[in-house]
Amino acid sequence: MNDFARAANPVYETDEPISYTVEGSTAWVMLNRPKFHNSQNAQLLYALDAAFRRAIDDDAVKAIVLGGEGKHFSAGHDIGTPGRDVGVSQQRVHLYPDHADKPAAEFLYTREHEAYLGFCRRWRDMSKPTIAMVQGACIAGGLMLAWVCDMIVASDDAFFQDPVLMMGIPGVEYWAHPFELPPRIAMEFLLLGERMPAATAHHYGMVNRVVAREKLRQECAGIAERLATKSPLGMWLTKQAIHQAEDLRGKRVSMDSVYHMHHFAHAQNDLTLGSSIAGMDSKAMAASNKKQAGEG
Repeated sequence: MNDFARAANPVYETDEPISYTVEGSTAWVMLNRPKFHNSQNAQLLYALDAAFRRAIDDDAVKAIVLGGEGKHFSAGHDIGTPGRDVGVSQQRVHLYPDHADKPAAEFLYTREHEAYLGFCRRWRDMSKPTIAMVQGACIAGGLMLAWVCDMIVASDDAFFQDPVLMMGIPGVEYWAHPFELPPRIAMEFLLLGERMPAATAHHYGMVNRVVAREKLRQECAGIAERLATKSPLGMWLTKQAIHQAEDLRGKRVSMDSVYHMHHFAHAQNDLTLGSSIAGMDSKAMAASNKKQAGEG
């Protein structure tokens, strides 16, 4: 049994890892694990999918804002909280098998096909326009949630980072780095794993707008209100057109090929280190990150 499979008895700090409200024609979908910087366990991800389904099914909702409660948007995938539930079976959305009874590398490959890559592709294809409202940290798995949205509005104190090379892994599962950033900048972003401030992300076109934190919600609300005046079908077709252009440039096939590299790295870690993530739990990642940044 690999190290992820042992997380089969989670202790959840909340029964509502996602909060959902509708104001006017805007659905506000908020990651609601602020105690753990909105790290993403399966409980949260499946609740997020249900919230998006709810917004899509409500004809009164014209736009969706995705945000995070508390100081940070999301610190990424849950690799160290009491609610880490990687080994728990879920009511799956895609037609993939359960992962919990699978051996070795098949365990993570099967799970992440559904909960990470599969969900992100599903959310990217939502018919309604989506806005990521990012404050504080947007790290690793947090990038995946922001990147699937049509627009990203960030606070001036936000930062973006994918430090998973510390685990020997070439980036997160939804591998969009050289499509969100110029290739050389994406290379630096991954190889060095440094924090990218919101202003820099805006400069490279990864972020649409940067505003003061106290104006972040107001800015997102204003954009959503403007979107509500547009043709729903026209917006859906526009989304499909942009996505088709990205995929013709190789986004989907690049993501598929790197997904397999990602899982080769997990398997190599298991074989050589006895840990799919090279022993880098949340505390170890944070300590390594601080050391790299010269903070301690």
